Amino acid sequence: MVAYHQCAFIFFSGLTLLNRLHNVDWHYLRYSAIYIIPAALIGIFGLLNLPTLWLNSFIYSVTLFYGFTWLLNRGIKSQHVWADRGLLILGGYIAGISLTGAPLMVAVYMRNVSKYQLRDTLFVLWFILVSIKMTTFIALSVDLHFLTALTLLPIAAIGHMLGLKAHNAIMRNDLLFKRWIGGGLVTVSLFGLWQLYSKLVQDF
Repeated sequence: MVAYHQCAFIFFSGLTLLNRLHNVDWHYLRYSAIYIIPAALIGIFGLLNLPTLWLNSFIYSVTLFYGFTWLLNRGIKSQHVWADRGLLILGGYIAGISLTGAPLMVAVYMRNVSKYQLRDTLFVLWFILVSIKMTTFIALSVDLHFLTALTLLPIAAIGHMLGLKAHNAIMRNDLLFKRWIGGGLVTVSLFGLWQLYSKLVQDF
């Protein structure tokens, strides 16, 4: 089901951005793309070639890190240009592997993009990254299970609409929401890493 969430994202983010392109910070998007896109391509190459056990361990570890930062209310912050570039490169690489590099890149964008343009600019960035990943998969003849993904679009549509309605409520309780999500991510990631460890021990 590699295509499902990415097809859904392309479809619904495209609808969201249809009338919002005028509110995108194109200048910073072009600047940051110099660091993000090459790193994302390297990440995609790793996704297609690295062992599954390594990839799963990496994804769970990154998610565990995010979970702890949210649970403990410790944000990812950038205060210097060199740190910005490092976070953009690392975020791009992680996004290429699993599309979980968002918090690293958002930390940089929040410092350099107006809050009124932030959401729309990030939507365009995600759209570009997902499009690059999907195009690469198609070029390399990766089985995308495309028809199955299309049949699940109505379910994604329900989630999309509920997410839009829940957005304002979440923003009013941002700290509490992040702590609950952080706790959930920590639990799931630790369980996932334990399963990988148990499988590795059994194989040996």
